[in-house]
Amino acid sequence: MKYIELREKLKTNIFSSQDLKIIGLKVYPYQLSKWVKSGYLIKLRNGVYLFSDKKEEVIKESIAFSIYQPSYVSLEWALSEYGLIPEMVYSITSVSSRTTRRYKNEFGVFIYRHIKKDLFFGYNKVDKDGQVYLLAEPEKALLDYLYFNYHRIKSREDVEELRLNQFNIEKLDRAKIKRYVKLMPKKYNIEKIIELIFN
Repeated sequence: MKYIELREKLKTNIFSSQDLKIIGLKVYPYQLSKWVKSGYLIKLRNGVYLFSDKKEEVIKESIAFSIYQPSYVSLEWALSEYGLIPEMVYSITSVSSRTTRRYKNEFGVFIYRHIKKDLFFGYNKVDKDGQVYLLAEPEKALLDYLYFNYHRIKSREDVEELRLNQFNIEKLDRAKIKRYVKLMPKKYNIEKIIELIFN
């Protein structure tokens, strides 16, 4: 198959080798490597590619979702997006029910933290001009962060060091947080940390 044929047949900006097999396109690995070297494709990770002419249009969240599934954007990236922390975050941080992973490509660093399957909830599907990804609700982004950092949050002073934006924290749905906390492991004492945050 020629590159121009591939470009015509695929309607998505990002695709995987598996996608090609599913739709019955016969493209060999050496061809993909050749098109990467020629600048037609950008390799996002092994087996996942982006059409180079769409480089300026693609958003990082869509890349994060495409290169490792199931996953949803959460933790520091989502907290920053919701204005719950003041820092700018440069690495996309996601949560996955699969193994913890870290990928680096020309768009940046993409980090995936493993979470138990029964805690893989509390996210919404986002569609930005056809670019789809999953994003944690603000309440779940906060709880995901506490879940992975509970061991270093023992007191009000520890909470203050998180530098949470209290104004936006107060806007969160406390009833939803209460529901979600009940599903988190008791040993993590997340309920106690929530009390320190809100009181």
